[in-house]
Amino acid sequence: MKIDVLTLFPEMFQGVFSASILGKANEKGIVSLNAVNFREYANNKHNTVDDYPYGGGGGMVLKPEPVFAAVEELVHASGNSGNKPRVILMCPQGESFTQKKAEELSKEEHLVLICGHYEGYDERIREYLVTDELSIGDYVLTGGEIPAMTVIDSVVRLLPGVLGNETSAVTDSYSTGLLEYPHYTRPAVFRDWEVPEVLLSGHHSRIEGWRREQSLLRTLRRRPDLLESAELTAKERQWLETIKKE
Repeated sequence: MKIDVLTLFPEMFQGVFSASILGKANEKGIVSLNAVNFREYANNKHNTVDDYPYGGGGGMVLKPEPVFAAVEELVHASGNSGNKPRVILMCPQGESFTQKKAEELSKEEHLVLICGHYEGYDERIREYLVTDELSIGDYVLTGGEIPAMTVIDSVVRLLPGVLGNETSAVTDSYSTGLLEYPHYTRPAVFRDWEVPEVLLSGHHSRIEGWRREQSLLRTLRRRPDLLESAELTAKERQWLETIKKE
């Protein structure tokens, strides 16, 4: 996968792209990560990328020319004209980013993420350039860089070969539609707190049953809204109803 990020602050991505899981994935050639300063595509002598909004009002608006020029050059440079990239605008007005969306994007060959600043974007960027608008929450940040990092991390870890244990991403919270079950490791007893006996039993079917039950309970207590769309058996739904009544 190739991921390009359009930003006015490419230095913010240096550590993120070179450390931990993302850094290893980049070194292995599983993903190519690239931060592009779209100020370099400004078409004026002062390299300005923003201007006052038509109609008045506070703040500055990102101009369309540098963003269009940068994206078009990246698409041309990829040499894959038959399969255009997903062009993603990081924006508080966008679709809420979810694990399901991360799984969808992980199947793409090329992603371009646009990080905004100032008051907003020229609307023509939304209408004629981007394919997706994403938000990581109902709040406003100073720019789209941190949201872009969040999306990239979430997507890249799903690519084959990135995680040491390929089942990790499959069992993560939200991947199954439920929150993940509790985890324990050595020692078996810590300050008189014991690991559940079933996890020490070596009985795999019992362990799987316990984990599923704990996942259901944790979701019920912390994020009951997720149960509405989760794939549950009739027996599981009946069991949850019994738990609620208790």
